[in-house]
Amino acid sequence: MASRRGRIRFNVGGKIFETTATTLANAGRHSMLGALLDDSWNPRQPVEGEAADAEYFIDRNPACFAVLLDLLRTGELHVPPNMPEKLLNREALFYGLLDQVRAARWGPFDGNRLQLVDSVSGRAPGDGTAIRAGPDGGCCVAHGSMVHVYDWMLEEHRPISLDYQQVNDVGYIDAESIVISARERLGKGDGGMGVFSSSTGELRHRFRVSHDNQVKSFTAGALSLGSSDYKIFASCKGRCNEYGIGVWDQITGQQVDFFYEPPGCSLGDADKLQWLDGDKCLMVATLFPRTDNCFIGLLDFRDKSVNWSWSDAGTSVSLSLDEKRVLHAIAIEDSRSICVVNQYDDLGFIDLRSNAGGVRWSSRSKLTNRKAPNEESCYPKLATHNGQLFSSMNDGISVFCGPEWVLTSTLRRSYGGSICDFSIGGDRLFALHSEENVFDVWETPPSLTI
Repeated sequence: MASRRGRIRFNVGGKIFETTATTLANAGRHSMLGALLDDSWNPRQPVEGEAADAEYFIDRNPACFAVLLDLLRTGELHVPPNMPEKLLNREALFYGLLDQVRAARWGPFDGNRLQLVDSVSGRAPGDGTAIRAGPDGGCCVAHGSMVHVYDWMLEEHRPISLDYQQVNDVGYIDAESIVISARERLGKGDGGMGVFSSSTGELRHRFRVSHDNQVKSFTAGALSLGSSDYKIFASCKGRCNEYGIGVWDQITGQQVDFFYEPPGCSLGDADKLQWLDGDKCLMVATLFPRTDNCFIGLLDFRDKSVNWSWSDAGTSVSLSLDEKRVLHAIAIEDSRSICVVNQYDDLGFIDLRSNAGGVRWSSRSKLTNRKAPNEESCYPKLATHNGQLFSSMNDGISVFCGPEWVLTSTLRRSYGGSICDFSIGGDRLFALHSEENVFDVWETPPSLTI
């Protein structure tokens, strides 16, 4: 290097830049620029006859390099109005600075400040199955037997095809790995779930279910990923209508546990799974309209028991059957409750600290419902993020805040049809509409103009 302790010179696309080792250190050791400070990564030493102020030549865009170098110096991102966002992001990826750019561009995620920044048309007509946000700001959309994958620039990668097998659910293990559950076996008979490369669509691993020392054929349904112990949970249905919950290791792909549902149990073919880190339990929910009686329980794999449960069959007789039909559910660990939504757009809250089984319906949290004439309805979905509660209803997403979950704002655009699914991750909210798979991208604007 020209001067490990003093100034460092770069020639980027013919333009000279000078900086210091302290500035480059802000890039992080795993970035290209930060690695220049590490002898194990950069063993290059000045050769005899080379000037002390020798420069590094990088054949890249000098205007983008100037923006990125200023970000390392000041911690602020100032982008010229004539510089395309995709160009800057591409260059940031090359230098390993994309995380710094994204952190500087986006403010703290706030559902009340989200702005619509893009709408992406799908590749196939009709309703999508699911949309899932990736950890890096991209997303994937499941549709029929296909999963379409988009990176952080919303450019589509090679789609993942399951050879005409219906996709049931999908989730990100990390930015490079996507787990998919399918209605039938993947490929030629090695189970109903697999891990695929998000960039190439290559199948990396198939999951097996073993019970009573026998490999079982199964259909995989709802998925959940444990964040602290690197587990994958999936609802499983056998050929003879046996039900259970399988558990696999995210890293090795090996089955580590299985809960077989005995006859008469209420878990059934679960529609929703959610791992609760604090309780070390899995929330399992079977919901209307697939079943007449809804069931929600907390499954503890340590002793293979359901240590808390609620069923609409056990709620107060003052509620009509329609009022008790739950369409979606999500656990809120901070408030020790489970939020549910029914077909009348009401939000209800079940106390996890009580086994009384009652639902507290909140009129102040009623969803906004704006259904256009002749428009097909979609069942509502729920999500939580940064202490806020989100729920879709027809063509909008409602945001609720505070201890009483009061409606504070609604996200909506003028076309696209009803929202069949939405997901939050990578500081973005993705909303999938039922009309030709179009999905919206919402972001929190930065606090300062860039």
